[in-house]
Amino acid sequence: MRIAINARFLLSNKLEGLGWYTYEITKRLVEQHPDVEFVLFFDRAFDNRFVFGPNVTPVVLRPPARHPFLWIAWFEWSIRRALAKHKPDVFFSPDGFLCLGTDVPSVPVIHDLNFEHDGWFMPRLVRWYYRTFMPEFASTAAHVITISDFCRDDIHDRYHVAREQITRIYNGVNQDFHVQSPEQRSAVQHRVADGDRYFVVVGAQHARKNIARMLMAFDRYCDTHGATHRLVLAGSNSGWDAEIISAYNGMKHQSRVVITGHLPQAELVEVVGSADALLFVSLFEGFGLPAVEAMRAGVPVITSTTSCLPEVVADAALLCDPMSIDAICSAMHRITGDASQREQLIAAGHARAEAFSWDHAAEQVWNVLAAAARTTDVRRPTR
Repeated sequence: MRIAINARFLLSNKLEGLGWYTYEITKRLVEQHPDVEFVLFFDRAFDNRFVFGPNVTPVVLRPPARHPFLWIAWFEWSIRRALAKHKPDVFFSPDGFLCLGTDVPSVPVIHDLNFEHDGWFMPRLVRWYYRTFMPEFASTAAHVITISDFCRDDIHDRYHVAREQITRIYNGVNQDFHVQSPEQRSAVQHRVADGDRYFVVVGAQHARKNIARMLMAFDRYCDTHGATHRLVLAGSNSGWDAEIISAYNGMKHQSRVVITGHLPQAELVEVVGSADALLFVSLFEGFGLPAVEAMRAGVPVITSTTSCLPEVVADAALLCDPMSIDAICSAMHRITGDASQREQLIAAGHARAEAFSWDHAAEQVWNVLAAAARTTDVRRPTR
């Protein structure tokens, strides 16, 4: 069997959401199936560590696909030609984008439909691309993978894809995340936060992540409960918009905010594991991997009552209304001021994190790909 994979998010030293998903699943598929040939399509020069085995053929296709017009060129011209040349049995796309001009059975991972709900935070052209092409990708796919029951229902309801054509496969959790020793926690707190305890926000920072309200809630927390903690923003802040900038500039306790930028994985593990709590009060998520990573590290989680997040964290996190600054502030106070609830959340988080495994996720993805490769009627109706 030959499987082609869209590997354009495997970027050296820049792995974030989609990149980590591609990495964790692709690495396991390659290693667990040495008799299968994998063709990985990159859109730029690649790091050799992403060639996960001797059964991998890396292929660089131009142009680099980082703009809606270039997405169209890459998927509808470069990918189409490459699929015709390499003749795979199935094409797997971890970022959800497909080539509409091929008859190769294709399986996208549609992580969420956030652009259908709150597309205002996207540039207009990006929103146009998603809203124009994603319904076509979903309806022409041999099968669709998504990462939560919430997203499965959303795809079915909005795009009228038959439920049996959508498989929910939960993300795994990186095994690097673990409970830090008291000595480790103290060392990290001194290195990152001048020795203070801190809340941590993880991931690329943009409007959908609700950064502005978390900044305002932290400012209020410092006012009402004492400025003893810091707020560490661990992730790229290139997506800050006017609302986030205004919230930050208007903070009374701005000096207690630490902006780290993107962190290498080893450092991120330490920063998350040494936090008093993860603040992950996003407006919309398809899964919410940072919450699971924090739970595995023994760090209590504050998250949202919206989208998939109650499904993913179950009873192992403190939920609050992401639109309410008061609710976020109150949750921060409860998680630092109530030792009993804190210990309960840590124990429940450990148990919940055990439900998420990249090995199991890769096995389920393999089953979907193997079934899709046997598909004879690629463009069968899914509506």
